[in-house]
Amino acid sequence: MFRRPVTQVLRQLVRNGSTDSPSSSAILERSLNRVQLLGRVGQDPVMRQGDGKNPVTIFSLATNELWRSGEGEVFNPTAGDINQKTTWHRISVFRPGLRDVAYQHVKKGARVYVEGKIDYGEYTDKNNVRRQATTVIADNIIFLSDLRDRS
Repeated sequence: MFRRPVTQVLRQLVRNGSTDSPSSSAILERSLNRVQLLGRVGQDPVMRQGDGKNPVTIFSLATNELWRSGEGEVFNPTAGDINQKTTWHRISVFRPGLRDVAYQHVKKGARVYVEGKIDYGEYTDKNNVRRQATTVIADNIIFLSDLRDRS
């Protein structure tokens, strides 16, 4: 699986997106929606299928941000308290092969790397209240935990 460096991809996007006419630039303009996450799975995946829709495997992924808070003008990496913030991400896998592998092998607590795109949507909950949902649509998952250690 060969992937081009990000700078090469960005150069191509800029080159292909530049046109002389404003009306054609709106049609030919390229954009980028990519996200990369590295974290631990929060729950075993579930597979859902809506009416007439393709099945989807869904799981949650936790990422942690660490930083040190301290006072003073000079940076001192050992001074201050260590703070941590955990962010939860909803991961949806629609690709047939990847969807099935994720459903079978992703387990709670596993460390995984996920690549995909961000999707913003709305839904109506069971109390008939409109809610917004942010989802990462995964198109690549790399398992970093040894699958043999999981039952």
